[in-house]
Amino acid sequence: MLGNVSFVTVQEVHQWKLEGKNFTFLDIREIHEVTVSRLTDAHIPMAFCLSRHSEIPRDHSVVMYCRSGSRSAATVSALMTKYGFTNLHSLIGGITEWMALYEPDTEVG
Repeated sequence: MLGNVSFVTVQEVHQWKLEGKNFTFLDIREIHEVTVSRLTDAHIPMAFCLSRHSEIPRDHSVVMYCRSGSRSAATVSALMTKYGFTNLHSLIGGITEWMALYEPDTEVG
């Protein structure tokens, strides 16, 4: 069921940031994970993404991330299937991969 999901690497998203590309980085981890580390202030826990889908932008790219990428891939797939989103991407490796490459001294929640 994940065949329709668009995946992006941490290197691609890092490049988007450097280039000033307009996108939203959306953390879908649980609150206790976000209190330890975060990449953005945008946060909707995975369990609420479907019910709060109207809060997710449709006019530009949205990169969803979790700890490892599994939850974000499932959430992107569900939102695309149920609500027709076409602008969502799942971050491969999640915040764990991001921190390993760009912020190695930061604890991952």
